[in-house]
Amino acid sequence: MSEEIARAAELLRAGKLVAIPTETVYGLAANALDEAAVRRIFEAKGRPASNPLIVHVSNVAMAKELALNWPPEADRLATHFWPGPLTIIVPKHPIVPDIVTAGLPSVALRMPSHPVALAVIEAAGVPLAAPSANRFTQLSPTTAQHVRDGLGSAVDFVLDGGPCTVGIESTVISLSGLNPRILRPGMISRTQIEGVIGPVDVGAGEESPGQHPKHYSPRTRVVIGDSPLEGHGVRLDASNMPGDPATYAGQLYGRLHELDQQCLDWIAIELPPDTPEWAGLRDRISRAAN
Repeated sequence: MSEEIARAAELLRAGKLVAIPTETVYGLAANALDEAAVRRIFEAKGRPASNPLIVHVSNVAMAKELALNWPPEADRLATHFWPGPLTIIVPKHPIVPDIVTAGLPSVALRMPSHPVALAVIEAAGVPLAAPSANRFTQLSPTTAQHVRDGLGSAVDFVLDGGPCTVGIESTVISLSGLNPRILRPGMISRTQIEGVIGPVDVGAGEESPGQHPKHYSPRTRVVIGDSPLEGHGVRLDASNMPGDPATYAGQLYGRLHELDQQCLDWIAIELPPDTPEWAGLRDRISRAAN
């Protein structure tokens, strides 16, 4: 693996695109400080330039270099949840190209916990802009093969680090406004965050990626609730999906990728419980069905 990490780092320094494993999903990475390289991410994904990217760092010091200021809440959250599936939005430093943040004055930062992702960032010596390694609005990849199937030759190198363990995208919290606000739910819940920094608001915002109404979606039609009367499909519910959020999240995208290859007319999904620990999964399922 050390040779593959070295190759990935060399390609990233040269302005190329590399798919890297993280604990959430595979990311399509480029040097976040190289405007031309970042533009290639948008082109490869077909992603609109109005959708900001998450920048991945290997330590808190690197994150602070990209922030115009680093509020106390950021320190507490990073200490408690980094490395891990939490993205923190703070005012951006001018060294971050506007293309990364869609022209917004804030930047989304995350330290992944996957050892391969951290090793690549360390070896490259630069922060990495890395949205999910898929076409825009399509189902996120949780294996290297998902990336190859979805992006093909649009990515210069796919670094295979095995299946992702968390399985859905990170929780996103903004600290750039008056009050902390969760913009995208994930597997780090509102309850957990409030246990570290106190009360937070909840609500989508333009600062966060992953806010398109249709997102994280397989090609097969997804419906929520009862199975359609017509056609052939599969239903995912409490009878065939795990009963705890972490295991469910680790399996969801993989199951949807598998079902997407079966020429089904529909996939029906029962929404999990409406509680904080399931919020990220309810969000992903709802967007997949739009």
